[in-house]
Amino acid sequence: MFRIDGQTALVTGASRGIGRAIAEGLAEAGADIVGVSASMADDGGPAGDTVRKLGREFRGYRCDFASRDSVRDLAKRVLADNDRIDVLVNNAGTIARAPAAEHSDDDWDRVIEVNLSAQFVLSREIGKSMLTHGKGKIIFTASLLTFQGGINVPGYSASKGGIGQLTKELANEWAGRGVNVNAIAPGYIRTDNTEALQNDPERYQAILGRIPAGRWGVPEDMAGAAVYLASPAADYVHGTILTVDGGWMGR
Repeated sequence: MFRIDGQTALVTGASRGIGRAIAEGLAEAGADIVGVSASMADDGGPAGDTVRKLGREFRGYRCDFASRDSVRDLAKRVLADNDRIDVLVNNAGTIARAPAAEHSDDDWDRVIEVNLSAQFVLSREIGKSMLTHGKGKIIFTASLLTFQGGINVPGYSASKGGIGQLTKELANEWAGRGVNVNAIAPGYIRTDNTEALQNDPERYQAILGRIPAGRWGVPEDMAGAAVYLASPAADYVHGTILTVDGGWMGR
């Protein structure tokens, strides 16, 4: 039930961090990988090497997720180059840290474009193909800030709140047509996005003290949840935001 042999998974933000861990996890479960990032090498670099060692194919694409035209072009190229996309993981994202009173229009627009608008556009275009085939899995990367407000990241919080609602809206429309739409909400994970928090001893310890599991997460902690949501085991799961947070939201 947890195998996805012979399927093709498109993973954005796949060159490092959570996206790379998810891509490698899906490959281990049997999928070929279409990996995308702003600077992705054609062969996928280290992520591609790992996927090929697992006996699967990796095809790399570059995309500027801050550009609507670039995202639309990505969808066209991917659909032209691949027979079909069975799994779409919308993971690419960005963050801008500044108090709300100092959060610039440019930062707001960039974060909303990358984290929310680009993900809708890609889901719409790839989703059309899935609807034609009557089958597909779409997985968004949400956040604890899909549920909570956050501090000094107003654009990021708004974008991740929007991802939660987009997940449910698309699920409402597409569940009856064979396409599952769900999301993973990571807790505090050791990635580039949380580097500022990791480097702040006071904030780091405050966060650590609230995590029942007693540790920050690592990107590999997300792979199992992604494999589950991509697999037949989750065929009756729609519109769910699955927290992978060490118990944070249970406190």
